[in-house]
Amino acid sequence: MPRYFIAIIFSLPFYVSSQINNAFVKTDGPQFMIDQKPYHYIGTNYWYGGILALQEDQQRGKERLRKELDFLKENGITNLRILAGAEGTGIINGVNRVTPPLQKKQGEYNEDVLKGLDFLLVEMGKRDMKVVLYLSNNWEWSGGFLQYLNWNGLISDAVLKEKPSWDELRDQVSRFYSCDPCKAAYKKQVEYILKHTNSYSGIAYINDPTIMSWEIANEPRPMRPSAIPYYKAWLSATASLVKSLDKNHLLTLGTEGIIGTENDSALYTAIHSDKNVDYLTIHIWPKNWAWYKDTSMAGGMQEVIQKTGEYINKHESIAIGLQKPLVIEEFGMPRDGQSYSLNSTTASRDYYFKFILNCFYKSMFNKGPIAGINFWAFAGTARPKPGQVFWKEGDDYMGDPPQEEQGLNAVFDTDQSTWELIRKYLLKIK
Repeated sequence: MPRYFIAIIFSLPFYVSSQINNAFVKTDGPQFMIDQKPYHYIGTNYWYGGILALQEDQQRGKERLRKELDFLKENGITNLRILAGAEGTGIINGVNRVTPPLQKKQGEYNEDVLKGLDFLLVEMGKRDMKVVLYLSNNWEWSGGFLQYLNWNGLISDAVLKEKPSWDELRDQVSRFYSCDPCKAAYKKQVEYILKHTNSYSGIAYINDPTIMSWEIANEPRPMRPSAIPYYKAWLSATASLVKSLDKNHLLTLGTEGIIGTENDSALYTAIHSDKNVDYLTIHIWPKNWAWYKDTSMAGGMQEVIQKTGEYINKHESIAIGLQKPLVIEEFGMPRDGQSYSLNSTTASRDYYFKFILNCFYKSMFNKGPIAGINFWAFAGTARPKPGQVFWKEGDDYMGDPPQEEQGLNAVFDTDQSTWELIRKYLLKIK
């Protein structure tokens, strides 16, 4: 990409500002604001960003992080969604999990892990980027709710290591919301993170404008209808807790949308109507939700587009009703033929990304509630290992978490057609 195009992107008013990092993101009705100016963004998921500086070869990890942040900045990506810290160690649900953990054992925290996040925040601040930090996980790949259940005796070590069926997983995770010691342990981790002061900058997290918002968890689901009352109460109590500790930053829940709330739009609306919840989120996963069956994806793309449009429209209407911003903070699509090879094309993915980018553009043009998008997920300079499907200890992290096929949904720095599309929309937004 010629450098003069990059300069054009960086000159975009209110979009990629050279001064966005000196103020906190606020809301004004269904809009994000920075210094009383609208803030819209095209961002990405970069969940492993906080642990790159913690690799065994820390210099290599820091160099990779700097290189990837530079690449993102040059391509107009200024908002990153990142895991704040993992829980527990060892095999979980039959797969490796993210390491190193922030909380190795219940109540025991490794402050060195937050130093990795400290380094990330400083480097992002230098590049005028904003970050969304999620505080735990509904899913196993970083420990999350299952680990709290294990620590408090509701799931045995043996069962924790086994691969459960979908119904078994729902039964297990749904118990978190009524497990008082589990919730108490989660609360302590939240307090530990929010009360931390950056070891590089000396800035307390609650005073750092690089942080755009806190997210209660990645995709918190009730998992079973019987858990809904406990789920609602826990989300509300946690939102209140975060706001009591931090008056500067936004807060959101991290939900997938109606699909993540037992297909109950009233429940989704209710949990986001809480006064402490500043904006709404949705995630869209056509493959995981069986919106297509053909592995080429192209054959079922029109149905995927139709369902995606309907899903976005439903949540836009809810956001308008609540007068809060909406972020499409996860959406992904495999490479063509569901290949894991970087040599494969990404035509279907690009077509799908273009549709969502256009939804964002139209909403922004019409002053609608879609304030930002974060595609899933940036893999940077990491590369899948030929003949190896899943992540193993010692491998470079990339966009696909350890329980997923490495290279399946990840967007690499070499995916030129995808980056050209993103740059095109940045210019179109201007």
